[in-house]
Amino acid sequence: MNTASPVPKRHSGPGESSPGNLDARSGKNGRLAAAIGLSIAVFSMISCQARTPGSVEGEIGQKTKEITIGGKDLVNPVADDLESQGRGGEHFRHHCQFCHGLDGHNTGVPFAGKMSPPVADLGSDAVQAYRDGQLKWIIENGIRFSGMPGWKDILTDDEMWAIVRYIRHLPAQGSLGAPKIFEESAHEHESTKGAEHHH
Repeated sequence: MNTASPVPKRHSGPGESSPGNLDARSGKNGRLAAAIGLSIAVFSMISCQARTPGSVEGEIGQKTKEITIGGKDLVNPVADDLESQGRGGEHFRHHCQFCHGLDGHNTGVPFAGKMSPPVADLGSDAVQAYRDGQLKWIIENGIRFSGMPGWKDILTDDEMWAIVRYIRHLPAQGSLGAPKIFEESAHEHESTKGAEHHH
């Protein structure tokens, strides 16, 4: 017969954790981590939404452009004639229509005014006030924080200069219609809506 005294049950001290406490803390930490992760995800989705910029954002974007745009003293070596303008128009429609439309005025581009900052109307006084060298610099290098990409190593210098010639002689707003990709998207959207109404 075992006559040994029973070993007293040891209780956790103030600085120690029992298994039950550890489980409780693990559960609490897991819920906290999940909540933080969800908050970050929601914030990221909101931040990435296209929206109309506020006055502060617009001012910051404008100041950034004024500070960073170079090429002021560059001279356009491409002749200002119909051949160069036509060639520049071809390159423009191939590379730039998705954001600026076929005519450079954003015609038919559904998100142009919802970007932050909005996509520039290339026929506007603000854009036309740039010198040829500055427009070429923008095409080549893009503009940070604006959504405008740089085309360096994709377009040649001659092609970029020709696009500048096209920008100087843009067709009337709306005269070329919307880019085909957006016309097709709008048509598909209307077809889908029509099919839903019939059900």
